[in-house]
Amino acid sequence: MFKHFGNDLSAGLVVFLVAVPLCLGIALASGAPLFSGIISGMVGGVIVGIISGSKFGVSGPAAGLTVIVADAILRLGTNADGIFSLERGFPLFLSAVVIAGVIQLVLAFAKSGIIGYYFPNSVIKGMLTAIGVIIVLKQIPHALGHDVIAEGFDGFWQEDGENTFTELMIAFGDINPAAVIVTSVSMLILIIWEMNFMKRIKLFNIIQGPLIVVTVGILFTRLCLDLESLNFEQDEMVGIPLISEAGGFTALFTTPDWSMIFKSELWVIAFTIAIVASLETLLCVEATDKMDPEKDVTPTNRELIAQGVGNISSGLIGGLPVTQVIVRSSANIQSGGKTKLATIIHGVFIGISVFILPDFLNMIPLSSLAAILLMVGYKLAKPSIFIEMSRSGRDQFLTFMITFLGIVFTDLLVGIGIGLAVGFFMILWKNFSTPFSFSEIIDEGKPIEIVLSENVTFLNKASILKALNAIPNDAEVVIDATKTHYIHPDVIEIIEDFMIKAKQHEMKVEIKGDFREVNKNHLAFFLKKVSKDGNYKTPYFKTVFKN
Repeated sequence: MFKHFGNDLSAGLVVFLVAVPLCLGIALASGAPLFSGIISGMVGGVIVGIISGSKFGVSGPAAGLTVIVADAILRLGTNADGIFSLERGFPLFLSAVVIAGVIQLVLAFAKSGIIGYYFPNSVIKGMLTAIGVIIVLKQIPHALGHDVIAEGFDGFWQEDGENTFTELMIAFGDINPAAVIVTSVSMLILIIWEMNFMKRIKLFNIIQGPLIVVTVGILFTRLCLDLESLNFEQDEMVGIPLISEAGGFTALFTTPDWSMIFKSELWVIAFTIAIVASLETLLCVEATDKMDPEKDVTPTNRELIAQGVGNISSGLIGGLPVTQVIVRSSANIQSGGKTKLATIIHGVFIGISVFILPDFLNMIPLSSLAAILLMVGYKLAKPSIFIEMSRSGRDQFLTFMITFLGIVFTDLLVGIGIGLAVGFFMILWKNFSTPFSFSEIIDEGKPIEIVLSENVTFLNKASILKALNAIPNDAEVVIDATKTHYIHPDVIEIIEDFMIKAKQHEMKVEIKGDFREVNKNHLAFFLKKVSKDGNYKTPYFKTVFKN
């Protein structure tokens, strides 16, 4: 691990400079204490970095979880009278993070590292795009200097009759010119930093745009201290507690509240965090492995173990949930990192900066972080994604858009549920519509050929019955089952009924392949696997086949 110490040291420094603004920004977007983002950055770098088998993967708080975190803190922190308290909601949320980590360990030992491959790509992209839009909507108030978060993560419609968009209109009526200036300049810097000519300059590959944005925000606040019209209110600035003010080192950390351990609401949140965090991590692992110059493959189950331990650790000391993050992972590769030591070094740097430079960090206006998150949201939901999905086919685009709209106009869980239901329906429809090949054009003198697919289920009954009923009484028919592995008994019954009808009308019907033998062989293979001695040719099994 220390073979390429020089490369890893410089790469770790670059990733640290990228990570600190993002850690603070994601904590802000999540409605959590800002120091919780720093804690999860340290845990993701050091603890997850040590356990993980990924050379380049960097873990920490992720933009993809902000909606879930904000919604969970809001739900858990609101009492029966509808009054919200962060001091109540955040410790309860931390217990859900710890449980989520335990669930990830269970998934790892159950060899569930391939779970990411079972989610439709259109649903995943719809989820990430919707999260990008919600992040943008959430940060607009901070970008304008409005001190009330107007997103409302408990859903699109608010209990007071307002909705997401009307709340944003309220924010436009409370604008701080200083915040607008900082946001505008910061966005311009970030856009310039993304241009190709900047990427060709080696110095600007080391000094990242978010770091410049934070520096500009600090300089602006210092230069305009004497200008009342360009000042920031206290709640418009980063507020990391100082050790001296917090009452000591240990007072900076928050411990979980286990009072709801037996409540289903807490477990639903924990399972949601575990599944979404695992999915996001596994997708990032796949993307990072593709960028690996040596094309090494990260052990996914080991990665789930690392993430599980990371979330348990983060939750116990007051941090946000962690995942592997593509932005920091790609920065690690582009900066010349060679081993996972770069990830560990970046986590150590985050810890050192908080305890050495807290006054410096508290000079950062929230509008600087809002600009960084607006760019993050744009990258998740840029127009090219919609164009790409529209070209991927009608079914893919429909599932993508329904997931996207479902999340934006309801909430994350409902939207994902709707997207998965639509994706599942598309699979059923494809299965229903293509159980066989059948030409409706009848050539005189030639038989009508129906070629059954490899698997014909009960979902195909209607389409097969419709096709058989459409065959003229004087036609010659060939039903080809030679490539079929399984036919549902209901479908066999339909074919047998058709053969009886054909005999009555003196139709010529030829069956290629024995579809009864197909199911018999399928059953025999299954019984061979489950029988104790592996021998399915016993009197009992012979009786089963005979019957």
